[in-house]
Amino acid sequence: MKKILTWLALIVAVTGCQSIAEPAVTRPASPPAPAAVVSQEAVDGRTDRLVIDSPAAGGLRTVWVVKPAAWKPGSTGWRALYLLHGCCGGGAWDWLKSGEVARLTARLDAVVIVPEGGRTGWYADWRRGPAWETFHMTEVPRLVEPRYGVGTRRAIAGYSMGGLGAFGYAARHPGVFEAAASFSGVLDTREDVAGYRAFMADIGVDTEDLWGDQSAWPEHNPADLVGRLKGVRLYASSGDGEPGPLDAWRQDERVDGAEAAIMRQNRSFARAAERAGVKVTTDFYGHGTHTWPYWIRSLERALPILLP
Repeated sequence: MKKILTWLALIVAVTGCQSIAEPAVTRPASPPAPAAVVSQEAVDGRTDRLVIDSPAAGGLRTVWVVKPAAWKPGSTGWRALYLLHGCCGGGAWDWLKSGEVARLTARLDAVVIVPEGGRTGWYADWRRGPAWETFHMTEVPRLVEPRYGVGTRRAIAGYSMGGLGAFGYAARHPGVFEAAASFSGVLDTREDVAGYRAFMADIGVDTEDLWGDQSAWPEHNPADLVGRLKGVRLYASSGDGEPGPLDAWRQDERVDGAEAAIMRQNRSFARAAERAGVKVTTDFYGHGTHTWPYWIRSLERALPILLP
């Protein structure tokens, strides 16, 4: 347990997480007005910033869109790649600021959609808070995909908390995504329930409010949902927490306990997939930490699976 709590504390250190819970959302008794795009700003030649007034997510939420180089207004039939962010950091903008998305997707024939998911949203409809899954799976596609000419082909990927979201959404919404990828993703929350509860409490998340009682956890745990992912092209990557070739610090520095625990979860997911007869491409690359250089490399390696 001491080791588990150590890695949970390290996630807070690595991501800059603070003990801030998701804000409560008071949903009106009458049906709210439908979600709507209230502003669209061109950040550069390929990147737009959309602000959506979301009844589900309880206010104004940002979605970043990175267009293909050949995109033109009115063009249609584009594939979509959804990217989900991790816990406790800067949110969706982290993908653009730190994830080198513009470079990695420069030659893709796909619209890249990067929605806000809350600092500690965990890609679920909260019992007494934002309905992030409804925002991502209903409101965002309805508003964003027609605007950019997205067709019927989609892939999804995420890092850390976003890895849980990517596999969870693909499993709970069959037929929506052709492929899903997880980079250092939280893929088996039941690997250590007590340790996981302690981590969530530390970041201000009530798991009962998030997922309900423990009997409901499997519906949001990729290792339990893996059977529903049959036919989806899957990629999962993780390091072992030892400083590796992409780490800036010296090789004698401390082990990243967060990534070490993530690796155990990823191996547990891979075993569950094997038992279920579900094919998954794993990239358990040995030494490596819970940091951006490895997630950037993993996205680059996963792209041929996500968007062949």
